[in-house]
Amino acid sequence: MTGYIKPANPFIVPTDDGKKIEEHFGNASYGGENCSVAHMNAPAGWSEPFQKPEFDEFTIMVSGRKRIEFDDEVVEIGPGESILVKANTRVRYSNPFDEPADYWSVCIPAFNLDTVHREDVDEK
Repeated sequence: MTGYIKPANPFIVPTDDGKKIEEHFGNASYGGENCSVAHMNAPAGWSEPFQKPEFDEFTIMVSGRKRIEFDDEVVEIGPGESILVKANTRVRYSNPFDEPADYWSVCIPAFNLDTVHREDVDEK
């Protein structure tokens, strides 16, 4: 056994909202549960429902902007900026701007559909 993992290609996560997700490390790419690392591109106008994940999520912006909404605050980040959203925080990510948002996301422990807890559109 070697002391490293070098994936041949990132796992392309299927989406139906136009967002491109390339997971380099994590549950989908090689079964790693400790953390996930993904390169993402969210098209202009993209958004997802509020969620309350059981993992910390670090976002590092490459280009474009991203809006992060909490129950009582809205934060926007742009190129070269980063943010940590701690586990069990109710949050909504979006790109309501006119250009794509290119960024990296690191989740600890790894992103998992069973632990992201996305709300239905009508839920609050």
